[in-house]
Amino acid sequence: MTVESIITDMARAAKLAAAKLARFSSEEKNAALKRIAEKIVEDAESIKAENRKDLDAARENGLSAAMIDRLTVSDATIRSMADGLREVAAQEDPVGTADSTWIRPNGLEVSRVRIPLGVIGIIYESRPNVTIDAAGLCIKSGNAVILRGGSEALHSNRALAKAISESLADAGLPETAVQIVPMRDREAINHLLRQDEYVDLIIPRGGEGLIRFVVEHSKIPVLKHYKGVCHLFVDQSADFEMARAICLNAKAQRPGVCNALETLLVHGEVAAAFLPDMARQLLEAGVELRGCEKTRAIVPEAVAATEEDWPAEYLDLILAVRVVDDMEGAMDHIARYSSQHTEAIVTSDYGRARRFCREVDSSVVLVNASTRFNDGGQLGLGAEMGISTSKLHAFGPMGVRELTTTKFVVRGSGQIRT
Repeated sequence: MTVESIITDMARAAKLAAAKLARFSSEEKNAALKRIAEKIVEDAESIKAENRKDLDAARENGLSAAMIDRLTVSDATIRSMADGLREVAAQEDPVGTADSTWIRPNGLEVSRVRIPLGVIGIIYESRPNVTIDAAGLCIKSGNAVILRGGSEALHSNRALAKAISESLADAGLPETAVQIVPMRDREAINHLLRQDEYVDLIIPRGGEGLIRFVVEHSKIPVLKHYKGVCHLFVDQSADFEMARAICLNAKAQRPGVCNALETLLVHGEVAAAFLPDMARQLLEAGVELRGCEKTRAIVPEAVAATEEDWPAEYLDLILAVRVVDDMEGAMDHIARYSSQHTEAIVTSDYGRARRFCREVDSSVVLVNASTRFNDGGQLGLGAEMGISTSKLHAFGPMGVRELTTTKFVVRGSGQIRT
């Protein structure tokens, strides 16, 4: 069989599975999720063994430390994946619930009811945990899913797919509700992006290059997340100890993820008092600082920032630092360079906090908290499909509810239109 015929057959099977899956009860879907959680724990050693094949190849091919970190499946990773599935199972099922109901003057009862999207295609790099997160969220929301992981994680994803398939069969759900593209061939992506007859939505997760490729070539609607250029603004009324702890956590705890801090903005009135100790802590943590002229006057260790630094997503221990005149200057900078992912302010002024939340146009805005909290699990959504930086059809972390849409249900008692 050709790659095209394999992908077309998968898409057609997913469409049929989605129709069946939509008829299963919440209890039946939850039982399947719990079975998958049990199964990946039972199969932990074989899954890790397959993952080691991917890690060995990744090191031989010179993948970055950040990519290898994302690729690694440890005991903690497996426990986290299983816990995520159980959390999703414990959540309320949005399918079939009414967002709103109203009565028209002629007596018609109109409801807006949640339904699955249908078939979702997910294209992602590294991160085998995405395989489990995506499968869990799609099963819960009644969607079939076709997963195309990165070639560097093929052994890991095949092992996880085997556990998912066996668990679905055990639970009586259609095995083709979750399918993994079985080959490394990049041609498979192109064929998947042309399956608009069967696939309803494409979600890419990975670097900006992958996402732009998907957007440019897809005949199917795409939910985008280009990059995470996340900002932290230290206001003039900020508690310095709090601000330093938040900044250090946001930048250095895990620099290779999309909700890590990339640009620090500091109010000019407090920059001289705040930045020296902040810079010392960051430098001790191995962070390279790239600063504006005002920053470098206070922190000589910082190298000169260029225009390319302000919109950069480093995904590394590098931080751009700018001293701004006031909050207006901070919000102007964010409006110009933000990727609409995550922005935070540290302040003790309630009015400025409210204004920052109201006027900053990003998917998650935080007050006195680390940007690292823009995460489905941290925000109480359980596992997430990713973080959308486009506003159609979701904005921010995408949990179970964000993988549904609505239809209208109208109940009457014999009304006719005149």
